[in-house]
Amino acid sequence: MQYIHCGINNCYYWSEGNKCTANEIVIVSDRFGNAVPDSIDATMVSTINPTSVNSCMETCCKTFVEKGPKHIKSDEYRTK
Repeated sequence: MQYIHCGINNCYYWSEGNKCTANEIVIVSDRFGNAVPDSIDATMVSTINPTSVNSCMETCCKTFVEKGPKHIKSDEYRTK
């Protein structure tokens, strides 16, 4: 089994050992991430145009969903 490691512990998908438990991960450029709403997620991945970046500092994880009851239905790919 492969793991995605994540240190954002207020993400719904964060798990002990800094593991991401999401079934799908969407990573885009910061430029794209800043230009689109948070509702862009794995269900829309086929509509995202690929872009290039110069370093990891220019990337953005669009899979992040904040922990808490108000975010329960904001992503259909929940695994917990």
